[in-house]
Amino acid sequence: MAREEIESEVTGTVWKIETKVGDKVMEGDVLMIIESMKMEIPVLATEAGTIAEFTTEETEPVSEGQVVVILET
Repeated sequence: MAREEIESEVTGTVWKIETKVGDKVMEGDVLMIIESMKMEIPVLATEAGTIAEFTTEETEPVSEGQVVVILET
C-alpha cells in the first residue's frame, strides 16, 4: 500500500476531526475542519483510502503545508 500525506492548506487551529483512524474514505471526503480567521476550512481526502494516522489533534495549531493526515491507498 502507498501512503498519501495530506497537508493543511492554511495556518489555523484544528476545529473538528470528522473521521477516525481505520475509516475508509473516498476522494473528496471531509477528514477534518481547520478554523482560520473565523472561517471553517475543510481538509479533504485527495484519493480513496484508509486513514492510517492523524499527526495533530483537535484544538492544536497547524501551519500551512503541515501534514495533518496520512492515508493508506
